[in-house]
Amino acid sequence: MSSVVSAIKNTVPISEFNCGLAEKIFADVKANGSKVVMKNNRAEAVLVPPDEYIEIMDGLNDYLLLTMAVKRMENYDSSSSRLITESEMRKILNITQEDLDSVGEVEFE
Repeated sequence: MSSVVSAIKNTVPISEFNCGLAEKIFADVKANGSKVVMKNNRAEAVLVPPDEYIEIMDGLNDYLLLTMAVKRMENYDSSSSRLITESEMRKILNITQEDLDSVGEVEFE
């Protein structure tokens, strides 16, 4: 039953936008979280507060990076002669230690 109540509280008919209630709807989204905009009894869009959207996108990006790392690790063989050192890679890319030092601090999250 709580899912029905939640669905009712978290949906907004598109007609409310057409009646000039957008500001009220946006304030409600900001205060109470996401809303699903309904048009002709179907979900048309989802309104999400900016901070929540950023959190979702950051999580998605982290997931994609993790998936890429896991795929790469599937092919990792520490005994392989195909592995190269950092200095060998810098030589291939024509990057000197001075080039790296000139970049300055890099912030990682």
